[in-house]
Amino acid sequence: MSRAYLQELSVALEKQLFWLDYSYQQVKDLSKPEHFSIEQFNQFANLCSRYARTIDFLVRKVFRCLDDVEFENQGTLIDVVNHAHKRGLFEDIESIRQIKDIRNEIVHEYLDEALQSVFSDVLRTAPELIAIGRNTLAHVEKVNR
Repeated sequence: MSRAYLQELSVALEKQLFWLDYSYQQVKDLSKPEHFSIEQFNQFANLCSRYARTIDFLVRKVFRCLDDVEFENQGTLIDVVNHAHKRGLFEDIESIRQIKDIRNEIVHEYLDEALQSVFSDVLRTAPELIAIGRNTLAHVEKVNR
């Protein structure tokens, strides 16, 4: 992988973060999901989908590419996340684990009622995921100078 590919990933991450933040802004002031209208639930489902795709994109694409460009031994996904932590892309390793666990709940929920159970977790951690993405963009900019 190259710096050019890392730059492509950076552009894609910016778009991903825009849409994640857009979805978050639409639902951040909503109350309990059992009272959602159809439109509100659709907005929340969009947020969940974008949340899951963003963490996947960060870890599986951007963090891995950073490891390659910065000559780190990629190893497992845990190694890749640990390297991102050492780069200062997020403060607490436990927070990224929680975000990953929430992502796993989202992608394995097939019923509307089950998805509702992650509502507060998604709302609580979405700003942190957005911040991790923005920190990553700033780091990529430094790497590509």
